[in-house]
Amino acid sequence: MKKFLIFTLLLCLMTAFFVPFSGAAFAESTVEGVKSYYLVDYDSGTVLSKYNESERRPIASMVKIMTLCLTFKAIEEGKLDVNQKLLISETASGMGGSQMFLDANKEYAVKDLIKGVVVCSANDAAVALGEAISGSIEGFVSDMNAYAKELGMSDTLFCNTTGLPGGEQFSTARDVSIMTRKLLSYKNYYEYSKIWIEDYIHPDGRKTEMVNTNKLIRFYQGCDAGKTGFTNDAMFCLSASAMRKDMRVIATVLGGADSKTRFRKVSELFNFAFANYEQKVIFKAGESITHNLKIAKSKQTEVDVYSSGDLKIFSKKGEKVSANVKIMLKDGLKAPLQADTVIGKAEVYDAEGKLKAITDLCLRHDVCKQNLFDAMRFVLKSWSLKK
Repeated sequence: MKKFLIFTLLLCLMTAFFVPFSGAAFAESTVEGVKSYYLVDYDSGTVLSKYNESERRPIASMVKIMTLCLTFKAIEEGKLDVNQKLLISETASGMGGSQMFLDANKEYAVKDLIKGVVVCSANDAAVALGEAISGSIEGFVSDMNAYAKELGMSDTLFCNTTGLPGGEQFSTARDVSIMTRKLLSYKNYYEYSKIWIEDYIHPDGRKTEMVNTNKLIRFYQGCDAGKTGFTNDAMFCLSASAMRKDMRVIATVLGGADSKTRFRKVSELFNFAFANYEQKVIFKAGESITHNLKIAKSKQTEVDVYSSGDLKIFSKKGEKVSANVKIMLKDGLKAPLQADTVIGKAEVYDAEGKLKAITDLCLRHDVCKQNLFDAMRFVLKSWSLKK
């Protein structure tokens, strides 16, 4: 895409109230009871707090975060459909640990298997999805490791799709946060992650009660996503996300001493983030960025362009921020064009010139091609204005 600068917008944003930064005291208090943790802003990727974030550790059922990433990726690519029925193998049905008690040789919808993995960490559903996507668990594990490398997870190795003990398998608080961030980018994930409790009815009429293993879904304001994990080696783990106002953060805790500790530590990390940081919104999704764009051969003299996503810049509360917004168009744009066509992008840079956010630019309405009479009318209007 050849870039054409339409305009550069300089913004100075400042909040009305200042909340003092207290990172040192916070970091000291959160080390107790956990082996490592990582706190990151979802939109910008800014690291807010960390401890032993690169220490390799078993992560138990948080392995299923990657299982879900590959599942939603397959759906996005059209290789799998949420309404598609999958035949459950003996291997999947026979998995131990947490499960939704699938019947072997019976068909279950993909969306129900996803729900089982997300809500109650069902091992049987995770295996069924892996077999469907890659043809075998061995193939799926290979795909998991390949995708981990693609995402930049340099300290992660998977050996199964469930997180159950057996074989070499490890990750880090940083790497788990990376794959959680990727999972959160799939909007359909939130249809399942917000479920607290549900009775699932099997094809034969049996009922399985599914309760979300992430208790913060119910007990922490703004928490709408997350995955727990526990084995004797991994201890108590959690990677979760919460959103308040316009800011979403991800907190990952590995090696918690007990279940209460992991939920308490993640809650503390959330509290720290929301007390000390914020996202300053420059343009909201759907907001008009310019009304006077001209398109070649267009019948309209001016065209309305809107932002497809929020344009935000991350900062400490009370901190003055300068934002440089660059609006760029694709090369060779000309009518006719349909409404919602992506015609360019907007980028936000901080005062140091670092790219902080990016979003697509779209047409608000159809752009009609001018006919002969439109062209003549334009020429006559231009001629009259020159007189």
